Amino acid sequence: MRNRFDVELEDLNLDLIRMGARAEQTITKVVKVIENCDAEGAKEIIEDDDLVDAMARQIESRSMKLIMKQQPVAKDLRMISTALKMITDIERICDQAADISEITLSVCKNLLIEKPQHIPKMGRTTAQMVHMAVDSYVHRDVGLAEEVKEMDNEVDRLYDVVKNELLNVAIEDKEKIDQIVDFLMIAKYLERIGDHAENIADWAIFSETGVHKDSRII
Repeated sequence: MRNRFDVELEDLNLDLIRMGARAEQTITKVVKVIENCDAEGAKEIIEDDDLVDAMARQIESRSMKLIMKQQPVAKDLRMISTALKMITDIERICDQAADISEITLSVCKNLLIEKPQHIPKMGRTTAQMVHMAVDSYVHRDVGLAEEVKEMDNEVDRLYDVVKNELLNVAIEDKEKIDQIVDFLMIAKYLERIGDHAENIADWAIFSETGVHKDSRII
């Protein structure tokens, strides 16, 4: 019975790793979409969003079946709980990448203002955070997860820089406010992706140590 449970638990873990890898690919692609106004890449991200949702549902179903049928011990329950929490953040990362892609498709049809120079750097930093966060879970690397948490401060700083940059543009030319807001939304979605990467890192730490930043222990 235990052997079967271990196999199912490993299958759950592999599903979670695959979903994390998909998020890594998506956020890497969205950086290119932003930098190059890549319409084809944007459309691919939007179309792939349903696949990520399906992956999340599969992991959720596996997790609930394991809990109901196997009555896992504390360490195993912690791993299952981690999966349920992480899929929410991974799914949101891909949702927000799709949102960024939709905005970029619209903006790039008729660029009215210069693209804020710090948005691509925000994108590259958040992509690195997502990669490191997923890696910290795969390799059970608490130190790497802590690095991700520290990087979120840089993303927040870059968001403030972009916001101020766009505010100055708005003061000079109010007629272009719609596109200014579009770029601000792209930056905001990137900032949120950074937050979700930090959450994934927190859950990677929890999975390994049993300690979460909110002081909940399973």
